[in-house]
Amino acid sequence: MATHSRPHQARKLWAIGAGLALALAGCAGGTGAGTGTGTGSGDGAGSGSTEGPGSIKLVAAEYSATHTKAFWDQFATAYEDKTGIPLEVQIVSWDNIDQTSSTMIQNNQAPDILNLNVYASYAADDLLWSADEVLPDSAKNDILDTFVTYGTYDGKFYGFPDLSSARAFFYNTALFERAGIAAAPTTWDEFRDAAQKITDLGDGSIGYAMPLGPEEAQGEFSIWTFNNGGDWKTDGEWSINSDANVETLTFMKELSDAGLTQNNPARTNRADAFDLFKSGTVGMVVGFSPLAAQLDEAGTVDYAVAPMPVNDGDEARTFGVTDYLMAFKKDNNQEAVKAFYELYYTPEQVNKFIEAEGFLPVTESGLEYFADKPELKVYLDTLPNVKLTPTDDPTWDRVKLAVQQNIGAGIAGDPKATLDQLQDTASSGS
Repeated sequence: MATHSRPHQARKLWAIGAGLALALAGCAGGTGAGTGTGTGSGDGAGSGSTEGPGSIKLVAAEYSATHTKAFWDQFATAYEDKTGIPLEVQIVSWDNIDQTSSTMIQNNQAPDILNLNVYASYAADDLLWSADEVLPDSAKNDILDTFVTYGTYDGKFYGFPDLSSARAFFYNTALFERAGIAAAPTTWDEFRDAAQKITDLGDGSIGYAMPLGPEEAQGEFSIWTFNNGGDWKTDGEWSINSDANVETLTFMKELSDAGLTQNNPARTNRADAFDLFKSGTVGMVVGFSPLAAQLDEAGTVDYAVAPMPVNDGDEARTFGVTDYLMAFKKDNNQEAVKAFYELYYTPEQVNKFIEAEGFLPVTESGLEYFADKPELKVYLDTLPNVKLTPTDDPTWDRVKLAVQQNIGAGIAGDPKATLDQLQDTASSGS
């Protein structure tokens, strides 16, 4: 899945185009169109790693048509120059990568490295190398602790992050000025008051764009409930219908019922909410750095970015997303895979990729690398303590889908009943 507070800076660096999504959004995942193959040799998915050093294969998600393939092609060249081992690269759109990778794995043709936004179910099936087996100490010691935590299943680190994103609170400074709002809200009461004042401006003004549609409803709900003391799991157990979560969904329903959001939040996807904000009619939205890139490129909306409003008196928290570069166990591929990570996690590689795609770092050295970019300060300040969804639980894939499809019903109906049903889904394993 990032925050900054400035109007119209760093257009060249972060202008990566409206087609970019989060990897992580959907991802984390992002959105991308089309598929492609990079340079390198090999004789098919998962081939080459069973005969001596052979070749290895990477299947990677497309974050942007402009940068993703270009990065991995140069990486493949650098990898072969360093190791003598060819790296075959296959780039797959986020629309297709789940099906593509699942088919490969089911057919016993898993790639050596897979870039995806879930990993725990593969770890649970003992298909992956752990960090102790393939991750160099230099990389293990550099990756931010929060990503190690969420990349750990059953006490072992399997989900190695490629890039990250974090959310922040975007607000239209021109609408705030017209409505007489002096500063970004820091509490839910201040937020509701600001939404009301913006809505009262008329002329189609919308206080807050709330995306609870199936694209990424889990992200929208997460950032609000994290700032109310809620979470998806508590002490290792599912707590989807906790009091804090019910209070959060009830608050979101009240915003919609009061006419302070766009029509039908349950059918509004994140991209739709972003388009509303980019039109200049919306006062507030939860966004991330690629949205800032699009706003800067268009130059039509004056905006600023701030931490999220909170309701539990604690410090503001942010929702983060990361995608993973997981390594599948194959005969004789261990050392070749370790060399892949040794190269990828060098600052000149990993940060080059993150910078080109417009996301956020996953390493301590990355925080230092991006520290001189003021437009990223809010994101970087919160990144070490970012909260993610429970990607370390193999059940999360199924729970996430249920949340995406059903949590919006709580806006039109009964928030508690909606969360009770999701709790039953998570707890029953069905």
